[in-house]
Amino acid sequence: MSSLFSLVGRKALVTGGATGIGAAVAQALADAGARVAITRHSSAVKLPMQHSDSVHPVLPIGCDLAATRDMAPLLDTVEAGLGGALDILVNCAGTIRRADAITYTERDWSDVIAINLDALWRLSQATGARMVHRGSGKIINIASLLSFQGGIRVPAYTASKHAVAGLTKALANEWAAHGVNVNAIAPGYVETANTEALRADEQRSAQILARIPAGRWAQPEDIAGAAVFLSSRAADYVHGHVLVVDGGWLAR
Repeated sequence: MSSLFSLVGRKALVTGGATGIGAAVAQALADAGARVAITRHSSAVKLPMQHSDSVHPVLPIGCDLAATRDMAPLLDTVEAGLGGALDILVNCAGTIRRADAITYTERDWSDVIAINLDALWRLSQATGARMVHRGSGKIINIASLLSFQGGIRVPAYTASKHAVAGLTKALANEWAAHGVNVNAIAPGYVETANTEALRADEQRSAQILARIPAGRWAQPEDIAGAAVFLSSRAADYVHGHVLVVDGGWLAR
């Protein structure tokens, strides 16, 4: 049974893999045996800690995803560094800006859409073309609870994550017959830099915690197992699914 979840011999790219959920996912894929590359926007960002059972070190690649239109050079660099064609893409890079809708700036809107949706689309399109040609591959997008709900004071983030869920299904419909699985993970409330403002607001944090049946905020590692599953042979017949990992939030 364990071989169903083995990623030995696979090559993976995790965007935003230096921090938060991305770092946990990159580490989990490496621990499952994959060769893993990550994108990071700044060289000052520390790399994920390498576990003793990870065979290969994580390969960091500097990249401004929001400013990149042609993803082919990035993919060429990743494949050269990993030693072969990319088997797994995890679109994890993301950002959030909080403000009332009536005062939300054009800059904030554009910045969020550029990284959360536009970069994800361009990289998925470029990677998907290679995977379809080869006849295999796994693409995993990081969606959100706000792929299903409206949220508060995060209009661009909500719009982008609704779009990520829809794009996941659209690409799955086109590429499933070509051996390419496209799915998404919708994390609940996770302790990352993106939720720091919420956790600092004692009243809002208490309201959130009271609704989570699991009784705690998630850690990034709580999301990583779902990524390993969707990357593995165990998920070969899973297409166009948005897998919620939320401690029971949506069930409440």
